Amino acid sequence: MNAASTAASAVPGRRVWLVAAPWAAVCALLYSTLAILRHRRLEPTSWDNAIFEQALRGYADLGWPIVDIKGPGYNLLGDHFHPIVALLAPVYRLFPAAETLLLAQAVLLAISVHVVTALAVRHLGRRVGLALGVAYGLSFGLISAVAAQFHEVAFGAPLLALAGAAYVERRWTAVVLWTLPLLLVKEDLGITVAVVGLVLWLAGQRRRGLLLAGVGLVGAALVVFVVLPAFNPAGVYDYATNAGGDDGLAITLFTGVDRKLLTVLLTFGVTGLSALFSRWALLVLPTFAWRFVGDVEFYWGTDWHYSLLLMPIVFVAAIDAMVRHRELRWATVPALVVTAVMLIGSPMASLVDSTTWREGPREAAAAAVIRDVPQDASVVTDIGLITHLGTERQVFWLGTVGDASPDFVLLDQWGGFGAPPDILEYASTTFGGSWELVRDEQGYQLARRTGSDA
Repeated sequence: MNAASTAASAVPGRRVWLVAAPWAAVCALLYSTLAILRHRRLEPTSWDNAIFEQALRGYADLGWPIVDIKGPGYNLLGDHFHPIVALLAPVYRLFPAAETLLLAQAVLLAISVHVVTALAVRHLGRRVGLALGVAYGLSFGLISAVAAQFHEVAFGAPLLALAGAAYVERRWTAVVLWTLPLLLVKEDLGITVAVVGLVLWLAGQRRRGLLLAGVGLVGAALVVFVVLPAFNPAGVYDYATNAGGDDGLAITLFTGVDRKLLTVLLTFGVTGLSALFSRWALLVLPTFAWRFVGDVEFYWGTDWHYSLLLMPIVFVAAIDAMVRHRELRWATVPALVVTAVMLIGSPMASLVDSTTWREGPREAAAAAVIRDVPQDASVVTDIGLITHLGTERQVFWLGTVGDASPDFVLLDQWGGFGAPPDILEYASTTFGGSWELVRDEQGYQLARRTGSDA
């Protein structure tokens, strides 16, 4: 379908907004509720939210994103390249809290829901368009990302949705302009930018395509080989060794192949496989490549945030395919079925469980032990409460303490993932000096330094 015929079949803008905006608002509410409830109920997934909060504190103070959780004085620009996160610094300065990041991610994802839903309604009509918008908003990639707390790739979702919408509508300059900021989201997205260039080249936009592909490849190379090593304390790109692992690339690629194939099937299954009929679907290849050639098993499945950016890609591809091939619109039905099946047992399903809304058995104990750590104190901790400590304290993770000399050590023996069994022995052996046990309740142990070796 050419641009003229597409425009002729388009739904008027006001009607599009009346469908897309309410659904995006509902999604923002759902994402925010899920994220805040999980945070309140002490359901940690990793240390990442606390890492990004420390980085934002640095940006908000007009300094470098120093993240002591990664190691004392660690500049996060030596880990992954995501300067776009600094855009949240003014918001964090006004509302310094871990929840600020969770809500910001919910808003960013909801913006992408609005873009995808509006695009679908505009070109496929209200029924099919809203159905695809619902499937996208509740897709496993978005829900898993919300459950995994904040990650920088949240910025990529609206950018990819906007670039994809421009592609469907053949607004070629807009495709380029919305794609280029992906270089500031994460270092691997330079390859995705290059693939967008390839897609433009295949669409007949040879000049724009070659330019975008070149910028993507050069940008990715500069970041990985120059920028990241320059900020990294070891002078390297830490994740280069993930490819192939110890067993070699060929063996690693075919390890867990059943799980990888299922991930691919589900990624396209949420569109009823219709995304396969659009060239825009080529954008999934770089993400699948770095996930499947690596030896990190977390990358292979549908959990965490690793499928987030695949969702706007495949749904835009599905819309593009349905615009050009009307007979593919039937794929909306299996798309909704796959989405519904994936919702069963997903984190979002917990919202219909009454226990989710009640105070958990450890919340009071957690609040008490956190109050025992004064503001501006330094504390070494595990993953259990790390996200709840970072706003007003200097926080270190027990696995990367380096030469830290903390005032407190706080461990979660029930859910801290590898907490040392004897907190006083760990504290005195690791940091020296004398320590006293301040609190031992509901698995939470807090020790305070009482003296030094000096």
